[in-house]
Amino acid sequence: MRAIIITRPGGPEVLDVQSVETPEPFGDWVRVRVRAAGLNRADLAQRAGFYPAPPGSPSDIPGMEFAGEVDAVGSLVTRWKPGQRVMGIAGGGAQAEYILSHEGMLIEIPENLDFVQAAAIPEVFMTAHDALFTQAGLRMGERLLVHAVGSGVGTAAVQLAHAAGATVYGTSRTPSKLERAKPLGLEVGLSDQNFATEIKQLTNDEGVHVVLDFVGGGYMEQNLASLANWGRLVFLATLGGSQADVNLGMVMAKRLQIRGCTLRSRTLEEKLTLTRLFATQVVPLLANGTVFPIVEEVFPLHEIGRAHSVMAENRNFGKLIMRIDD
Repeated sequence: MRAIIITRPGGPEVLDVQSVETPEPFGDWVRVRVRAAGLNRADLAQRAGFYPAPPGSPSDIPGMEFAGEVDAVGSLVTRWKPGQRVMGIAGGGAQAEYILSHEGMLIEIPENLDFVQAAAIPEVFMTAHDALFTQAGLRMGERLLVHAVGSGVGTAAVQLAHAAGATVYGTSRTPSKLERAKPLGLEVGLSDQNFATEIKQLTNDEGVHVVLDFVGGGYMEQNLASLANWGRLVFLATLGGSQADVNLGMVMAKRLQIRGCTLRSRTLEEKLTLTRLFATQVVPLLANGTVFPIVEEVFPLHEIGRAHSVMAENRNFGKLIMRIDD
């Protein structure tokens, strides 16, 4: 099979499309013929040598989400049969013509979505759903602040929070992305410089109940200042640095919660639970069009280097997708 290979740590030039051995399904594992795969910042970090794949995932084939058709099944598989359209997350290896997935990690693609749209869903919508509702316990009527609102997870979080009855505030370094996010449910777009002051003014000094952050250390002080009493801060990435000074007095006085959240490093059992929740709570919203994937651009497999460059330059609103069946 063809696969995108990280030939060595480095820039986009180290990526190559090569022929590798096709995996064979076994036990309760399913082989999926991948038709499209999403690109994520974790792929860029893995390519650069900073974010190795977890045990059991290929170290040289990136890709954390995919959409395609069941191609073959292991002897213990009971849920799937060849030809069914499925999508899912992976620890790696999704940017290849075939991937193995545990049967419990697969989700049937709603009929209203094609493979490209489906490939834009698993990583970002599952991350947003888990962070907002499982980790932060976001409730109807609460206020949410989403940083990097034009990112894949950001666009998913805005839609899910809006559908749940929350009021959504968002930041972006690019004003046009704030405008593009408003039809998705963004109530107020903010600058990424003085958002804490703006939040206080907009909420009569009460603050927001949940902050979803991808930046990390650089936003810590303002994040804490933006939160209301009993507020929850969830970190999904540390693009602006992993170190920060924390005002523990403010954390205690406001009774704040600070949580870290990633999907890739979780155990299979945790991922199976996450997948079940997603299938029951979010897939129906995708099927009826209440929420939907945002696809900025689709690339053929041989343009993987250009796709990495586009993401690195922060040009995309929503998802970048690789076509695997071209």
